[in-house]
Amino acid sequence: MTATTRPETVTGPGHDGVRPGSSPTRDVALVAAFAALVCASAYVGAIPVGSAGVPITLQTLTVMLAGCILGPVRGFAAVALYLALGAVGLPVFAEHSSGIGVVAGPSGGYLLAFPLAAALGGFLVQHVARERRTRAIVVFACSITASVLVIHPLGILGMMLHFDVSFAQAAVWDMPFWLGDVVKTSVVAMIAAEVHRAFPQLLHRG
Repeated sequence: MTATTRPETVTGPGHDGVRPGSSPTRDVALVAAFAALVCASAYVGAIPVGSAGVPITLQTLTVMLAGCILGPVRGFAAVALYLALGAVGLPVFAEHSSGIGVVAGPSGGYLLAFPLAAALGGFLVQHVARERRTRAIVVFACSITASVLVIHPLGILGMMLHFDVSFAQAAVWDMPFWLGDVVKTSVVAMIAAEVHRAFPQLLHRG
């Protein structure tokens, strides 16, 4: 005689009656899709800014979108996969560049910050915002917090080490990115909030 297991049912608003589990196939597909999205965003608007030559791209938008939609684990994995593809030689970094040398260059701090920022943004959306993640202003707060605490500090640190300059000088080079980040974070917030409104079980993991 064999026992069969049945999905655990749950009730309440936002539930369809079955507790959603973590589907490995779905997770791999989402990670791959968002990694491809980050790759594509590196080519859009890659404009070098200031003396440091770090280009402005849409990567911050797609990196934070990955974290805020997929959550900390899958968001981190998607962006880490993007970095791995670039590191092994695929031209997926800004200006069609690739290789470990890019990570060691002036943009290195920003690149290394991306998966960490995606993880932090995703954590805040999943575990702090929780049911409020369908509100754009709440997602905006989560995403901008990750950018302020991770992307900009590590980007500044990377430029300090690469150019051997002071924090103040590197911070000046970082300043042009702030306005763009506010705009891109606003887009992230609107898209992610709508996605979570349409798919309320997306961050429920068994």
